Amino acid sequence: MTSVPDLGVHSLRAAYRAGTLKCSTVVEEVLKRIADAGDDKVWISRLPDEALRDAAAVLEARRGEIESLPLYGVPFAVKDNIDVIGLQTTAACPGFAYSPEKTAETVQRLIDAGAIVIGKTNLDQFATGLVGVRSPYGVPRNPFDAHYVPGGSSSGSAVAVAAGLVSFALGTDTAGSGRVPAGFNNIVGLKPTPGLLSTDGVVPACASLDCVSVFALSCADADAVLAVTASPKKTPAIGRTFRFGVPKPLEFHGDSAYAALYAEAVEKLKAMGGTAVEFDYAPFREAAQLLYNGPWVAERTAAVGAFLEEVHEGAGVWPETRQIILGGREYSAVDAFEGQYELAELKARATAATQGLDFLALPTAATIYTVAQLRHEPILYNAHLGHYTNFVNFFGLSALALPFGFRPDGLPFGITLVAQPFTERALLAFGARWQRSLSLPLGKTASTLPPPANDPVVAEDRVSIAVVGAHMEGLPLNGQLTSLGGRLESAGTSAPVYRLYALPGGPPQRPGLVRMTEGGGAIELEVWSLPSAAVGAFISQVPAPLGIGTIAMADGSSVLGFLCESHATMGATDITALGGWRAYLKTL
Repeated sequence: MTSVPDLGVHSLRAAYRAGTLKCSTVVEEVLKRIADAGDDKVWISRLPDEALRDAAAVLEARRGEIESLPLYGVPFAVKDNIDVIGLQTTAACPGFAYSPEKTAETVQRLIDAGAIVIGKTNLDQFATGLVGVRSPYGVPRNPFDAHYVPGGSSSGSAVAVAAGLVSFALGTDTAGSGRVPAGFNNIVGLKPTPGLLSTDGVVPACASLDCVSVFALSCADADAVLAVTASPKKTPAIGRTFRFGVPKPLEFHGDSAYAALYAEAVEKLKAMGGTAVEFDYAPFREAAQLLYNGPWVAERTAAVGAFLEEVHEGAGVWPETRQIILGGREYSAVDAFEGQYELAELKARATAATQGLDFLALPTAATIYTVAQLRHEPILYNAHLGHYTNFVNFFGLSALALPFGFRPDGLPFGITLVAQPFTERALLAFGARWQRSLSLPLGKTASTLPPPANDPVVAEDRVSIAVVGAHMEGLPLNGQLTSLGGRLESAGTSAPVYRLYALPGGPPQRPGLVRMTEGGGAIELEVWSLPSAAVGAFISQVPAPLGIGTIAMADGSSVLGFLCESHATMGATDITALGGWRAYLKTL
């Protein structure tokens, strides 16, 4: 039997399939790593060692079912605001602890797929915070520098993955708790669209916004977990060319190293085929402010406010947590409605500001603080860490935190991709490309990326359309394509069987492409693609005498594209000899 240097989901699965690894070996390795880590403040409770050995023995007896158990023998951790039978749920507050009557649905799906729960992890109390220091159980040790915060609220879950104690971990994310800890621990943090993963059995923080999140070393591993816990909808992939949003203005709270790393990340995205598009961050920032400086605090009060008001001394309530949650009593029903109206207006502005983008590329956090700094300024610095995260669930979006690099002092930096609802698999597929383009460690482990065959693949659901005139990139009607999710796939020429005419009328001026039986030429064109669901909306904007037909390409293939009725060329200027519309515009 092999040793277990790599706890990656796909690495374990390959070894189990090959018969070179047993579940009992993995459990013993996990127990050894936990013991070697010492008092790292990661765990609030763990299943007894013998119970874990028994779970491994049960799985070994089911080895013949491995193909129907996609997470067979994979060890994982659960944030301690999520219920697991046999372990108390504390939400990092000893006085709140209770013994659940059933396991949370998302956790149960993982167990049913063959995964092994190791224990419950530390967190910012009641999932209120982005720092990872608001817990009477201590501060989980950042594996890159114990003087710095691990990020919260899912601190223990992120550290457990980054330190190689488990293969993956569940967290929760209301305001960034599944992303900030990923950024500070050099791992992947998947924040699904609100509602995609069940929150049944999760202690609510802000119930209308809460999500269960996934921490993993690779996007391929996170995708394997997602496949078990949810049924992601089919969405278009992010293509080899794409448009991504860069917020304006940028804010790094004086952290020049993070600012430089973000600038490098933007250049990396460009090198991968991206076009950077600046967008106004104001509506996103203003929405983020509503979470802790608006009536949504009252939803946190609704969740655990009564407990905090009645609790006795010695229950382990964190002072900042009490202050924040009970602050919700200050808001009225009128405030709640006005907040909803304001949020709707901000969402409309945000949507308009990012129209036509495949995703936003944001710093996961603007900076990182030491544990000592957070003790000195616990509320303000926590707010700084949510600058790029707090708005996402308000707008119902999906997000993926990805590692990128390190400051000169060795602390990790990451970016987060934020995209439309239910685009998790598209983000993970792109994230796998991102990880393969970099030479980074996975967390602080000796693990390696799984083979490329394990990377998420998203089937394209797009329609290609050739354009020869004002819809080309940078020309007046190109926005009709980009606003519907269009992306440029290639540039080339038609087969030499067409004539191109400058049609009368405008603005904007339009060309007409007509197929000839003889005497035609090759015409410059661009091939764009649209999500199939958007094709009808695009075609409805095409005026006579233009229409959509089949265009023969120079390479012998064919594609849908703009053609013109021949009668409309009477009196039009024949510009075929120029070879294309851009060449014609240069003559004007």
